[in-house]
Amino acid sequence: MKIVVSEEGIRLDKYLASNTDYSRELISKMITAGFVLVNEETKKNSYKVKINDEIDIDESYKIDTDIVPCKMDIHVVYEDDDVMVINKPSGLVVHPGSGNYTNTLVNGLMAYTNDLSNVNGEARVGIVHRIDKDTSGLMIVAKNNAAHLVLAEGFKNHDIKRTYVALLCGELPYDKATIDAPIKRDDKNFNKMGVFKDGKKAITHLKVLKRYQGYTLVELNLETGRTHQIRVHMNYIGFPIHNDPVYNAKEATEFGQFLHSKSIDFEHPITKVKLHFESELPKEFSEFLDRLN
Repeated sequence: MKIVVSEEGIRLDKYLASNTDYSRELISKMITAGFVLVNEETKKNSYKVKINDEIDIDESYKIDTDIVPCKMDIHVVYEDDDVMVINKPSGLVVHPGSGNYTNTLVNGLMAYTNDLSNVNGEARVGIVHRIDKDTSGLMIVAKNNAAHLVLAEGFKNHDIKRTYVALLCGELPYDKATIDAPIKRDDKNFNKMGVFKDGKKAITHLKVLKRYQGYTLVELNLETGRTHQIRVHMNYIGFPIHNDPVYNAKEATEFGQFLHSKSIDFEHPITKVKLHFESELPKEFSEFLDRLN
């Protein structure tokens, strides 16, 4: 649910209780659990809303009791008592919502282990960060709240390095680039983000790995972590990600965008040991590159 604020100076919890069907008590719990974002950021219940604030309410919170374990094959790259690193396939939704409450990574994690953090509520057990449904690759999962809180701070401070690989449509004329373009949700299409002057700061660093006829394989690092950031920035510079069903005008197959979270570097939240993991490109991605070769 999205709400654009038309008043100001009212507490966030009070404003939402007056402008939704939720009780103030439930709204307060949702805000505390991180299920309410104001301009893509979490706020306290006492935050005073401003005119034109954009409030996003993740309604999956209210269906926590309907979330059940669902056995599925989860590719676990690493696991200890505090964290897991998994290799998510393209097509798998990370957490319940928007009518999908069973076939998500969270359902699979619940069937895999009872040891998962619940900082973000039962609908997002273990989930510290997410990647899009049709983006594949490495994700960190927290197995307890102590690890979760440290990891969340690491993401907030950009101490956790994630490197992506993407196949872009078109042949880039340069070997390296930095895209510094603010991003916010598109007012005309709630499912899309876009580059707008009044958006949140977003910086993506790009390096060319290989050029093909009509395509460019690139490595990408995020300095910020906005929703759909890589997909939006690549489309913005005129080289959208191949097979992207949202930001590429060309017809896309079921596999989705050729965007893969290839490596991740972070300090273990408890032991403080530095960890590095890598994953291979999905079969569909690598086979397409072979055909280009």
